[in-house]
Parts: sequence; C-alpha cells; structure tokens
Amino acid sequence: MGLGSLEMVGAVVGVLFLLVWAVRALEWVWWRPRRLEGLLRAQGLSGTRYRFLYGDLKDNVRLQKAARSKPMPLSHCIGPRVLPFFHQAIEDHGKISFTWFGPYPTVILKDPELVREVLSNKFGHFEKPNINPLGKLLARGVADYEGEKWAKHRRIINPAFHLEKLKHMFPTFATCCDELINRWDNHVGSQAYCELDVWPEFQNFTGDVISRVAFGSSFKEGQRIFQLQEEQMELLVQAAQNIYIPGYRFLPTKKNNRMYEIYREIRALLSRMIEQRERAMRKSGATNDDLLGLLIESNLRYSQEQGGSKNTGMTKDDVIEECKLFYFAGHKTTLVLLTWTVVILGMHPSWQARARKEVLQVYGKNKPDYDGLSQLRIVTMILYEVLRLYPPAIFLFRKTYKEMKLGDFTFPPGVQLLLPLLFIHHDPQFWGDDAPEFNPERFASGVSKASKIQGTFFPFGGGPRICIGQNFAMMEAKMALARILQHFSFELSSSYAHAPYTVPILHPQYGAQIMLHRL
Repeated sequence: MGLGSLEMVGAVVGVLFLLVWAVRALEWVWWRPRRLEGLLRAQGLSGTRYRFLYGDLKDNVRLQKAARSKPMPLSHCIGPRVLPFFHQAIEDHGKISFTWFGPYPTVILKDPELVREVLSNKFGHFEKPNINPLGKLLARGVADYEGEKWAKHRRIINPAFHLEKLKHMFPTFATCCDELINRWDNHVGSQAYCELDVWPEFQNFTGDVISRVAFGSSFKEGQRIFQLQEEQMELLVQAAQNIYIPGYRFLPTKKNNRMYEIYREIRALLSRMIEQRERAMRKSGATNDDLLGLLIESNLRYSQEQGGSKNTGMTKDDVIEECKLFYFAGHKTTLVLLTWTVVILGMHPSWQARARKEVLQVYGKNKPDYDGLSQLRIVTMILYEVLRLYPPAIFLFRKTYKEMKLGDFTFPPGVQLLLPLLFIHHDPQFWGDDAPEFNPERFASGVSKASKIQGTFFPFGGGPRICIGQNFAMMEAKMALARILQHFSFELSSSYAHAPYTVPILHPQYGAQIMLHRL
C-alpha cells in the first residue's frame, strides 16, 4: 500500500471518528433531551421547554444574579431570593414540574411523600447524579458513595458518632466555647457592648471545633485543611455556573490547576496525619477519642471481623475522603445553624429571653455539662425552627438509573429529581398559615407532631442516608448557644442586611452583624 493510500485510509478513519463523535454529541445535547421531554409531557407533567445545550441554566444564573443584587425585607420568606428560578418554575408549572439543567431534565418534587420515597432509596435506583466531576475534588466519602461501598463505609463510621463517643468529645466542645466567649468578651471591652459580625466568628469557632475533634492534637494542621477546603468550595461554586463539558476537568486552565493543587495538598496533609496516628496506635495500643482515631480503630475492627484482610476495610484513600467530608459537612452545618439562630433571636427578643431563662434555670452561671443539654427543651425547639426556616442544605439532587415508578408517574432513566426541602419546610399546606413565621412552639410536642403531615421536616436529609453527624451538630449548637446566652444579650445591628443565599450552603451574603451586650 502506497503512501497516498495510507493517507486516504487515515482520512477516512478521521472522518468516521468525527461522525461518531458528532452523532454522540447530538444524542447528548438534542435527541435524548427531546425524547425525555416528550415522555414527561405525555404523563401530564408541565415544565419549561428544552433549549439547546444550556437548558434553563442561563435563566437560573440571571435570576440568581438579580435576586442577589440587593437585600430583602426582614422576613423569613426567603425562597424567592434563595431559589428564584425554582420558585418561579413551581408558580408557573406546579408543585411537580420540570426544568432543565443543561441537557438534563430536572423534575421538582414539592411533595413530602414522594421525597420520602426517594430518600428511602429502597432499591438503590435514586442515586446522586454526577453533575460535575470536579465536585469530587472537594470531598467524597460516605455522603457520595452508593451500594455496597456506601453500606460498608456507613457501618465503619457509625461507631464514631454514637452518643457515648460524642460524650467523650464534650470537653473539646467546652474548650472551644471558652475561647469563643473570651474572644467576644474582649471585643465588648470596657464599654460592655459592641457591634460584631458573627458569621466569621462562627466560622472560626466551628472550624476550630471540627479541627480539634477530628484530629485532636493535630488541630493546627487541621486548620490548614479547613482553609484549603474553603477555597476549593469557592472555586467549585464558580465552576457550577456553567454546563460541564465532558473532559473539561483535564484542561490545564488556571482554576482547574488550582483545584488540583489544593486536592494534592490536602491529600498529602491527611496522608501524613493518618500514617502518624497509625504508628502511634501500633506503638501504644491505644486510640484517641477524636474522629480520626475512632475511624481507624473501627476500620481495623471491621477488617478483623471480615477475616483479617486489609482489603476488606477502608483503604487509606477512603479514610482521607472521609476526613475531608468531616471537615466540609461537620463544619458547615453547625456554622449555618448557629449564625441563623443568632440572627433570628436578634429579630425575636422574647424567644431569646425565654431561651436564656431556661439555660439559667438548668445551669445557672456554671459551665454547661453534657447531661443538662437534654433538659434544654426551649433551646431545642428554637434550633429545630431555625432548621425549618433556614435549612443548611436547601435542596437535594437524585437521579434515576432505570425506569422508576414514583407516585402516579413513571420516570425514565436519566431524569434528575430535585427535592426542594426549603419549599416543603415553608409550605402552609404542611405547616399551617403561620408557616412563614418563626414559631418554635410548633415543635413543643416533638418533630413528629410539628406539622400537619408527618415527615415534612428534612434538615438532615432522610431515609438510610440521613446525616450521620446530626447529633454532633445539635450537641455543638446547643452547647455554644447556651454559653452565649449565659454571658450576652444581642439584637440585630442597624448595619445588618438580610440577604440569605446559597453557595451551596445557606449563607448570609453580607455577614450577620449584631449588637452584643455583656450581661
């Protein structure tokens, strides 16, 4: 075969490759979305029309930008500002309707029964969608895995979050609370009052708690991981503003390079800390009561129960990912809960006074102890009501991987399901006419009787994948709030601008300024 013939064959192969690529691309961005849209509309579902490649993403970004351009009035009706596009979609198309995240149909399920069915995940077919592979650079761990790997990790991690283990961590919580109160006391100074932005204050506090509780004496190294995780999250939020094109993560862009640098540095820090802890445990035969020590101990015990092979438990890479998840979830949940609790109690001084009275009745001026936390009934009601109005995760995503029947609908594979927890938490149909108001009394008889329909409260998710650290978060929040109420009173500062938004956890856009008074 001559040189000319080889060139002709090469050209033909190249053309065929381009044709195959073009067919696959058209299937992804046009034929498949149109086919799925037809299947959804045939079942009576209403939704937006599919638009090539971007779907509704540009409208979503535009409405978010407009909503964030100015603060909102001082109220708890935050849905239109936090999720303006989905709020409008529900208004236009109904509580069960669909929109488009690029070429992927996203069905909104504002129905607590359907949400519970999805979260129960009985057959493992409602799984987390891999919307942007770059997200895996932040943290994976048990929150991300599916199937047998999820079950194994959950079983290994569970012992670290038993109440008895959390009780041993209580002195660490107390130490961090002492430092927070001393810091605020110094801010107040001789004037006995000051303006304080509690958002960065609680960032430092909850970051310090998770660093110490996760890694014990290595908490300073842990703080470096915390800083890197914060930067990584900001970069990922920026990336989520655009459709992810397959293969884009491998391009050497400035942001991609920085995300991989952060990923490698965190892995190196955690790898060194894990190796040091394993050596110390082999040498002394004892473990610390921090999360890393408990995780290594539980992993070893699991491997022994399964026959002693190292391959049966978690690998070191698995442990690294779980530690990263400790940081992200363990820090953010309590940070958001404490911040919005202080903001809301600044708006509702009568409830602040009731909570303080209860804390003083239980503890007086003594430092709170673990056993007394269960007696803080009003404090617990307040925290639940804050979680209802300002849940840290305002929605959850799932995806169908085979044809699935859900309620009266049959969803084909490849459909994303958006579970709008925030909208369900605010719906008068489930919570009564006072749903937009702060009323902790609704939780006076417990969570099960707080709403008209059971199972409409999802601050920590639900089903078998419910947040493993919910007791950790509630204990930390109760402890910190009790200490603050013992030492200070507060109201919103005149400089506070009410502007909740999600990145992806529910943040105050302009901070959370209060006027703090020493008692």
